Amino acid sequence: MSKMLRIGIIGSGGIAGAHVDAYHQLDNLEIAAVADIVPGKAAQFIASHGLSGARPFDDHRRLLELELDAVSICTPNAAHYQTAVDALRAGKHVMLEKPMSVTLEEALDMVQVAEETGFMLNIGYQPRYDPNTEVIRSLVQSGQLGKVYYAETGGGRRRGMPGGTFIRQELAGAGAVVDIGTYSLDLALNALGFPKPLTLSAYSSRHFGSSPLYHPQSSSFDVEDFGVAMVRFEDDLVLNFKISWAMHMDTLGATMFLGTDAGLKITPAGSGPWSGVFDGSVGSIQLYHDIQGHHTHSDIPLVQHKLNLFHEKVRDFVRAVREGAPAPIPGSQIVRSQAILDGFLRSTKLKREVEITLP
Repeated sequence: MSKMLRIGIIGSGGIAGAHVDAYHQLDNLEIAAVADIVPGKAAQFIASHGLSGARPFDDHRRLLELELDAVSICTPNAAHYQTAVDALRAGKHVMLEKPMSVTLEEALDMVQVAEETGFMLNIGYQPRYDPNTEVIRSLVQSGQLGKVYYAETGGGRRRGMPGGTFIRQELAGAGAVVDIGTYSLDLALNALGFPKPLTLSAYSSRHFGSSPLYHPQSSSFDVEDFGVAMVRFEDDLVLNFKISWAMHMDTLGATMFLGTDAGLKITPAGSGPWSGVFDGSVGSIQLYHDIQGHHTHSDIPLVQHKLNLFHEKVRDFVRAVREGAPAPIPGSQIVRSQAILDGFLRSTKLKREVEITLP
């Protein structure tokens, strides 16, 4: 029988509940402690989720003094950096919710600390566990498309604006781009093999979030609800990245990869005002190509599954902890996504193209 793992939860918002549900599906594991900066909130979370025996803390550093194998970090984005670094230095493996951090400098330092300490920094992108995501990556990496010279990703919700910590820059760092855009960005970069970004030119707006007609918390809404960027990579590749929480349109289009020999088009599953981005599952995959001089396209069969993608990401993290294996989605890989998000924020602030510098 495998040893009992002891897990801590840092941050007790809505996403923390999803982590608890996923951990409850696993054997020989206990949630030993919960920390939240709001006094009394950790104790309330423990009671509401039936975590008998778990200890509440108002300071995550006190939680990290316990003998724990790993922690899930479910704080607002602005707190990701310090809590992750503190956890790694305390000798805990880390499951960190997306986005990795607010700035590129923070992301680089987090990776450095993970390397120095030898503990795992895993970033939670559950769409990676849709088997169709691997189908997409395999198709792009197989060479069937030829040289990929252009990619387009993102999407938009017709009316899908959250509230609370998601709409305050001091806590979230940014809006739609880091909330749902980071999923679409990961889909594209993972398929492309995480190419190195060089420059980025971006635009953002918040016409809907700042309007009381469209958002009940408009007076405190200070992040973007729409963003678009053109990213240039090494090897003469460009990416058109676009995302929206709200718009007068049903969709901003599919994810596409244009190659010299064929093209690939991917749509997300789901429909309705909150759908339209890859924070769920793949809806369709189509390959566009020529056969004997005729323009044609074919549907790539979807892998049918009943996986709970969120549970799968937590399960894979726990497996890696038990086996002493590398992080399933290591922070060192996600640094390039973070570099793009960082460049997006700099470009929209300066209203011009910016360079992306990576060590």
